[in-house]
Amino acid sequence: MWITARGAGMLVAAVVLLVAGFRFAYPELALLGAAAAVAVGYAVANAAWRPRLAVTRHAEPDRVARGEPATMTVTARNTGRLRAASLVAEDRCGAATVPVPLLRLRPGRDTTVRYDVPTSRRGVVPVGPLRVTRRDPLGLVAVSRRFGGTVPVWVHPRIHPLAAVPTGAGRSLDGRVDAVPQGSITFDSLREYVVGDELRRVHWRTSARVGELMVRENVDTSLPRLVVLLDNRAVAHPDRAGAVAESFESACEAAASVLTAAYRADLPAVLVLVAPSAVGVAEAAATPLDRLAAAQLGEDTLDAVLTRLRGDRLGDTLVVLTGPGGRAALGRVAALRGAYPSVVVGVFGAAEPANATGLVVIDAADGAAFAAEWDRVRRW
Repeated sequence: MWITARGAGMLVAAVVLLVAGFRFAYPELALLGAAAAVAVGYAVANAAWRPRLAVTRHAEPDRVARGEPATMTVTARNTGRLRAASLVAEDRCGAATVPVPLLRLRPGRDTTVRYDVPTSRRGVVPVGPLRVTRRDPLGLVAVSRRFGGTVPVWVHPRIHPLAAVPTGAGRSLDGRVDAVPQGSITFDSLREYVVGDELRRVHWRTSARVGELMVRENVDTSLPRLVVLLDNRAVAHPDRAGAVAESFESACEAAASVLTAAYRADLPAVLVLVAPSAVGVAEAAATPLDRLAAAQLGEDTLDAVLTRLRGDRLGDTLVVLTGPGGRAALGRVAALRGAYPSVVVGVFGAAEPANATGLVVIDAADGAAFAAEWDRVRRW
């Protein structure tokens, strides 16, 4: 709650008139001062009344690609029983605000507003809460309250279709298989029997030793796996226009394209970010595309990530996507050739072509150019 300039002037006038009226025995001045004080008191009491509003919102859809339409529907219902709500409200939509008409909202009635969510930029657009401002009829006091929660709208990077994805070379405990498109079955571990398991998978010797049925668990170790490493270090994307690095936006589009192509080809793929995501955002992300929508430029932790990739060996094909500032790190990326038989590097926004021994390097201006160059690669 705050007092407006008019309210402050009224309060000062009330004090001056009351003091002057009683000090110099002018009842007319004292009467005017009392009336001004009553007006201020009424304004405070009127603005202090808290309306009972139930606010619900629904995004249609809540996940879109960059540039696609998204609509937010906001419904505000007066759950009070005695008074009609005469309010001024606005809904927060990203960095902008949208007016919501709530004038003379009677008890039990609701009002619905639909508006477009801006999707011109990749990111997570927080929508809400509804901010309601109430003023007294004289405009002396105002109070703002928030109703409802926040609903995120995930704006994914654009996806450019890719003709194929690398088949890679699968590793198996039984040997090494090159360019395996289907995968095979290899023993991994034992687990307890559950209803529905096939009896031919029961390991009878272990079952007799532990006293309960144990089942062999197999995995597809030779199935090609893709690892997409997105270089979101601030030093890798130094060129920015209005706090937006176009090279990083292009890298996000390329990552989304590769992951989508792998998903459509039924190949497992994993997304790794060099700089960690903000706490809370990564937990809310349900898919790799959500993580790409929330990805931001951060600190340089490339050495730690490369060490983890070398030790964990998450796949057999590594796709590294970086900007003009990441060309200096290509030598360290090339050292992963021992752990990943195929390493593909996409460099965006570089003034000169990048060269790295043993790596497939794709120089591209944006995501569409990367997709075109990707389809021209004949040997991974």
